Amino acid sequence: MEMINDLKTYTYEEALADALNYFKGDDLAAQVWINKYALKDSEGNIYESNPDQMHRRLSREIARVENKYANPVSENDIYDLIKDFKYIVPQGSPMAGIGNDFQTGSLSNCFVIGNDDNSDSYGGILKIDQEQVQLMKRRGGVGHDLSHIRPKGSAVKNSALTSTGLVPFMERYSNSTREVAQDGRRGALMLSVSINHPDAEDFIDAKLEQGKVTGANVSVRIDDDFMRAVAADTSYVQKYPIKSDNPKVTKEVKAGHLWSKIVHNAWKSAEPGILFWDTIINQSVADCYAEEGFKTVSTNPCGEIPLCAYDSCRLLAINLYSYVENPFTEEASFNFPLFTSHISMAQRIMDDIIDLELEKIDTILAKIEDDPENQSVKRVERELWQNIKHKAEQGRRTGIGITAEGDMLAALGLTYGAEDANKFSVKVHQMLAVETYRASVYMARDRGAFPVYNFEKEVNNPFIQRLKEVDEKLYYDMGEYGRRNIALLTIAPTGTTSLMTQTTSGIEPVFLPVYKRRRKVNPNDKNATIDFVDEIGDSWEEYTVFHHKFKTWMTVNGLDTEVNYSQSEIDELIKKSPYYKATSNDVDWVSKVHLQGAVQQWVDHSISVTINLPNDVDEALVGELYMEAWKSGCKGLTVYRDGSRSGVLIANDAPEKEEEKGNEFQNFPTKRPEILEADVVRLQNNKEKWIAFIGLIDGKPYEIFTGLADDEDGILIPRWVNNGFIIKAQNAEGKSRYDFQYINKRGYKTTIEGLSHKFEQEYWNYAKLISGTLRHGMPIEKAVHLISTLQLDTEAINTWKNGVARALKRYIVDGTEAKNQKCENCNSTNLIYQEGCLSCKDCGSSKCG
Repeated sequence: MEMINDLKTYTYEEALADALNYFKGDDLAAQVWINKYALKDSEGNIYESNPDQMHRRLSREIARVENKYANPVSENDIYDLIKDFKYIVPQGSPMAGIGNDFQTGSLSNCFVIGNDDNSDSYGGILKIDQEQVQLMKRRGGVGHDLSHIRPKGSAVKNSALTSTGLVPFMERYSNSTREVAQDGRRGALMLSVSINHPDAEDFIDAKLEQGKVTGANVSVRIDDDFMRAVAADTSYVQKYPIKSDNPKVTKEVKAGHLWSKIVHNAWKSAEPGILFWDTIINQSVADCYAEEGFKTVSTNPCGEIPLCAYDSCRLLAINLYSYVENPFTEEASFNFPLFTSHISMAQRIMDDIIDLELEKIDTILAKIEDDPENQSVKRVERELWQNIKHKAEQGRRTGIGITAEGDMLAALGLTYGAEDANKFSVKVHQMLAVETYRASVYMARDRGAFPVYNFEKEVNNPFIQRLKEVDEKLYYDMGEYGRRNIALLTIAPTGTTSLMTQTTSGIEPVFLPVYKRRRKVNPNDKNATIDFVDEIGDSWEEYTVFHHKFKTWMTVNGLDTEVNYSQSEIDELIKKSPYYKATSNDVDWVSKVHLQGAVQQWVDHSISVTINLPNDVDEALVGELYMEAWKSGCKGLTVYRDGSRSGVLIANDAPEKEEEKGNEFQNFPTKRPEILEADVVRLQNNKEKWIAFIGLIDGKPYEIFTGLADDEDGILIPRWVNNGFIIKAQNAEGKSRYDFQYINKRGYKTTIEGLSHKFEQEYWNYAKLISGTLRHGMPIEKAVHLISTLQLDTEAINTWKNGVARALKRYIVDGTEAKNQKCENCNSTNLIYQEGCLSCKDCGSSKCG
């Protein structure tokens, strides 16, 4: 150990050992905590070795804010609530940032930015691009809406003459997101557009093209008129500006056509998500203050916080499982009095975190002022944070949520998705809403209401009316004292939070009560169990992992958790448990939609929830679930069909033999077709511009031509060309050549003859070798690994090699294991590809390029 500035520092190994002890051997929780939440400086020095030290840090800072107000809560009382992740869990950015003076960052988890409805100038569009990058570098997830951008083909007063529409800007914003690294994770972005926009169909289809818009989640804002047109199978009129009484552009479409597109794409790839926009706006308490600048324009990346432009939110989860007394027994019960008292404290802590965030923003503004750049360069960043500070002061928005809903129900002996379980969940969320609002009212009495509060603006809001129906005194107290916070509640995914609490995530059921993980073993260890040996000779052991609370159920019922159970024994265990028929893939889908709709009545923001479907469902079911979600009062919905995206946990089935897996490329033709669809990928390596033409079959790489792009004028190919065809032809001597053909802006075919002659001979020779491996079935990830390990002679050819690897990585299916590689952060071999980047499943770090 070393001493820096009188603070003790820990090596990674020391911190890991201590954190492992804290999490009782849960290596994933320990590594994620160290990498994401332990106090560190910008040099990577670690100042905390276990979460208890973090909780002391948080308690000190929150208590410091408490002392500004009357009747402050003590540091020890705060610590008792947040220690051990048992009751109250500040999520993500607050855990990492509160009390961290080493790094200049925000405590907000979510931001939304945006331009005025009629602002679609290049300046405005590029300002948003810069703003999202500035926020992401401070650790925030960002959302913004594109409905203000004029549709494709609209007249513009510049040399382009007509607008390109919004899709090219989707790619711009996506690429910017992918470039921003955030302490081992990339930026998170939500792009939305109104179904009323004439380019909505292009937006819906934008991510279907392989490698496009990979840095963003996308959602469509759907209004009630559109849903009614779908139900009635009638036409729908799109406009620009959207919803305008005097639009510049109108376009009549068949609602069913667009609906089918949304449904098909969601079935195929889990996107786009849908946002029922009229429900969001009509139910929103914050939108009662639209005239004061709180008009909702988009959502955060996971969709649980709809926000106005330049507003932000901090998140906190209450661990529902911890309020179950005598869990998994006949005497199990939910401690509602304790839950009620903790809700009040949770809201108080959330309000304190707003003050801490305002301090952080002042620090960010001071740093911007001290930076040596010219004032004109710093202007966008400075005004961005000034706007965010103003919104935080004016609205004091909070994001109280929950985690462990699935475990709570199981511990009470209720089956997730069953009618009695749904009723109990609604009861819990109704109490959470009432008591959170009561806490905000009492804080307004003691600390003052949010500055723009006006009781008369809210009286007819449906959410406020529901509160009045169940607690009239609360309603009249609100009228007398006001409310401290403009909006208060959400249900977020709680991904890493649930790793810390060792529970199910958010409102979701358990994904799998039992699953497998893999670890590499030393083949010389005589006591090691080797389940298989991979193609390069490394030995691996597969071991069974029990979901933490499933393990608790086993212990309560006298079952040995250390026995090496067979698959049939595991199946029998699951059947006896309260998790039986209650996993993500088991729960009745319609019942889950109804649960979301019922709980949504008691959540003033929104809910992040995913409906998991088996691979073989018909896509019509997706449409039925979306329609049911709208009717049930949901604000949005995401559907995930098993296999439509890779990278989820492995079911605990018997290992599949390598030779039985088959080859996803086995249907590639051995004879090269005359015409191939092709992508054009542009890269920059060592300040040099490179270009790759990638021939595709069924969306998978079949061949590649690549090298240095031509000069700055783009003589080889215009920059706006992203795809076309590679055509096998013959030259005058009868020898084969490969031409590239694309459609120019006037609609005519343009052909570039002889791709092989456009690049250096050395590049072409290596490209033929790589194309040969692709054509004969080598999986992309293995081809990339082969290319990356080539020992080449010159710097130029190595630069070319890196460009080829980067181009091909875009086509690796998310979730594919990256064998024979180690995480540079924690040395784990448990790596997967996500959006072309290597991600470590153990520590969460990510490496691109």
